[in-house]
Amino acid sequence: MNTALRQHIEQIIPISDDEFEFISSHFQQKKYKKHQFLIQEGDPVNQEFFVLNGLLKAYVNQDDGKMHIIQFAMENWWISDYQALIYQTKASYDIDCIEDTTILVLSAENKEKLCSASHKMEHFFRQKTLSGYVAMQKRVLSFLVNDAQARYQQLFDLYPTLFQRIPKSMIAAYLGVSRETLSRLKLS
Repeated sequence: MNTALRQHIEQIIPISDDEFEFISSHFQQKKYKKHQFLIQEGDPVNQEFFVLNGLLKAYVNQDDGKMHIIQFAMENWWISDYQALIYQTKASYDIDCIEDTTILVLSAENKEKLCSASHKMEHFFRQKTLSGYVAMQKRVLSFLVNDAQARYQQLFDLYPTLFQRIPKSMIAAYLGVSRETLSRLKLS
């Protein structure tokens, strides 16, 4: 199984070869093409995804066609519609590939089995959940207290390579500004 997952896990917990073999047996590797959906609004959600390579976006489209990007996910990031996954409801947004993408799929059932069998993995997932929660809090706070220029600079400072991988229209959709407004913003 992929060493990227092992390195990702070992940033939080140490694991042996046998433990990693057990952990990796709960994942399934899949490849998706650019523009292919992992989740579509209204679908049942029973999986989460670890990105080995490629780039994804989670988003909603308004009736007028305006897109709002909730999250990007690149290498070593997790993505799903967690509200739908946890509460076993239908997806409230779409997740699709911006680039050809290879992911590891972890079903809710396999995650539960993994966490029940391994205190280490339960700890790992708790830490990842807390990190994700903090990141989302920071994003919401940024929308409340920062102007578009500050949000643009903050995104660039955190993820400079993202700007080379996605069109400006997607950056605008993530920042909550029009393409025209984005063109007026400058990086310092």
